[in-house]
Amino acid sequence: MFYFLHHLTHYGGALGPLNVFRYVNFRAVMAAVTAMLVSVWLGPAIIRWLRRLKIGEHVGGDADLATLAALRKGKSETPSMGGILIVVALTVSTLLWANPGVRFVWLTLFCLLWLAALGWADDYLKVRNKARQGLSGWQKLTGQVALGLLVGAWLWLDPDTSRQVRELWLPFAKKPVIADVGLWAIVWIELIVVASSNAVNLTDGMDGLAIGCTITAAAALGVMAYVADQPKLAAYLHIAHLKNAGELTVFCSALFGAGIGFLWFNCHPAQVFMGDTGSLAIGGVLGIIAVLIQQPVTLLIIGGIFVVEAASVIIQVSYFKWTKRLYGEGRRVFLMTPLHHHFQLKGWSETQVVVRFWILALLFALVGLGTLKLR
Repeated sequence: MFYFLHHLTHYGGALGPLNVFRYVNFRAVMAAVTAMLVSVWLGPAIIRWLRRLKIGEHVGGDADLATLAALRKGKSETPSMGGILIVVALTVSTLLWANPGVRFVWLTLFCLLWLAALGWADDYLKVRNKARQGLSGWQKLTGQVALGLLVGAWLWLDPDTSRQVRELWLPFAKKPVIADVGLWAIVWIELIVVASSNAVNLTDGMDGLAIGCTITAAAALGVMAYVADQPKLAAYLHIAHLKNAGELTVFCSALFGAGIGFLWFNCHPAQVFMGDTGSLAIGGVLGIIAVLIQQPVTLLIIGGIFVVEAASVIIQVSYFKWTKRLYGEGRRVFLMTPLHHHFQLKGWSETQVVVRFWILALLFALVGLGTLKLR
């Protein structure tokens, strides 16, 4: 909305300063500040509302979850579904500061709201049923796959984006390694959406962990989106020049600001948890942004913590099933997964795990940005 204020400069020099609203870098900074302020302002009211609804974190009490219940003792009264705060702050800030004429903005917001609604349904069912069981795994996967198919088909069929989504870029290559993957592009996009959404969801298990890692990933993707929108920078760094990709910098900045605002309430000891409402939505939009700026493989580096957390679960489950078939009883690689719980059982405090994972997330983001120059 504020983007259009620069048009007023055409009607007199007195309004000349409004020309600043043309610039992506200015609007990106303001989007971050706006999202943070909205999040901090609305946070107390949303937390009170969730408490009134008795939407608390269910820890679980059956034998299989006894260890997790012990680790999360005392958090059963902490409101969940706090991801709605991130979604609202991010949406409001993006609508205020991004150029609404760019379809990338609307596509990313659509993905955010789709996955937030899916996560909300899952969180709500857990609360209503007084158990950990919300939507089934297949129901959540169906919602994610459906979104991936819709987005993939739209990008593949749209003449403005069809060529770019068919190209496969690798972080250290100066040119696409495959110029046209054909219809596999839709499958690739779907895989990225599902994988990134679930990876962030798995990481959301400690106070401030997921949102802290999200902040660094959003900042790195925002820089990459800005570079992709600048013809000279894109040519110098040997990446594809993507017109209007800079508006995704505004979105990433808004996510950065909303994340900081949410962290104000989610830091240890957390006053609110994001729940699937936030984690599924955040993960999905990180994947979509990476697709739109042709950096989906680089996302594996930038979001390294999310990748490691998801990989730990896959390794644990696969090894357990394989050894059970081989020896009659399942064996474990880690004490517990996702990986943050493994270190907690090794004796690290929750704060130590979170801060050390934040440090690693920052290093992953910096390495991801470094791949631009290494091309």
